[in-house]
Amino acid sequence: MRTLTIPLKGEYFDAIKAGAKPEEFRAVTPYWRKRLEGREYDRIELLRGYPPRGDTIRRLVLPWKGYRLATITHPHFGPDPVDVFAINVAP
Repeated sequence: MRTLTIPLKGEYFDAIKAGAKPEEFRAVTPYWRKRLEGREYDRIELLRGYPPRGDTIRRLVLPWKGYRLATITHPHFGPDPVDVFAINVAP
């Protein structure tokens, strides 16, 4: 089973878990292009930080629903608009 694993900051993990954040954003960089473009996954595993393997409280395993390309402005990426992969993490 192909799994995309993404560690997250606590605030973003908690928002996704609560259902308030339907997409996780990653800048369009060679690193993320290699992991997303032309690839298919069965599921996505979201981690709150870097938990030990047996810590199921800080892990969310969701079905893979793909991504879309978007342009956003977000404080995490700076003041200018940036191209991102908007990964669908809706339950």
